Amino acid sequence: MSKRAIILAGGKGTRLKPYTVTLPKPLVPIGDKSILEIIIKQLIDNGFNHVTITINHLADIIKAFFGDGSKWNIKIDYSLEEIPLNTMGPLKLINDLPQNFLIMNGDVLTNLNFSELYKYHVENKNIYTISSFKRKHKNDYGVLKINDNGYLVDFHEKPITEFIVSMGVYMANKEILNYIPENQAYGFDHLMLDLIKRGKNASVKSFDGYWLDIGRPDDYAKACKDIDKLSLND
Repeated sequence: MSKRAIILAGGKGTRLKPYTVTLPKPLVPIGDKSILEIIIKQLIDNGFNHVTITINHLADIIKAFFGDGSKWNIKIDYSLEEIPLNTMGPLKLINDLPQNFLIMNGDVLTNLNFSELYKYHVENKNIYTISSFKRKHKNDYGVLKINDNGYLVDFHEKPITEFIVSMGVYMANKEILNYIPENQAYGFDHLMLDLIKRGKNASVKSFDGYWLDIGRPDDYAKACKDIDKLSLND
């Protein structure tokens, strides 16, 4: 069975400066491979045979590095954004999407089983499936709870709050294209709210393995430390 993946790699990576001044973020190295190279190898290992990379910033460098994918025995092609289209807008430029396909950010380091996510999405006939992760955030301050009269009624010293967040890895049914406008910036947040309004709610599948969004220099430093123990750099 043919499996298609769309990797979103059109951003400027401004939060990851200075690494991204002359190099597109997907080509920043982790160990002896780039972030995007690691992702593509994982997709191959999970049975994907066609990857489309959406590009904008420093597009020619990405195309020159990955070519047509023959180096990795996978088909790679590209969708060029003439203007930045956010995360979901670029999908409207791809004319040959299959009925179901994987979408993911090009800066995610994870040991998620992409093939299992694909199977779950298809078997449940979802319009959209979000892979989610439970993230803990430690507040750096003592939190006060006061009543209407201004008196302290409770206090928590540097509480830890848990959030369920999107991993930036999704499965989608082609039906979502009906809601994405053409030639207009349109993000994941817009699509989710539009689907909710129409009663076409996305499914959320939790994941408790390893996940890191490589957005800032400290995330990048952690990724470089973690890559060997994750066995993603073979």
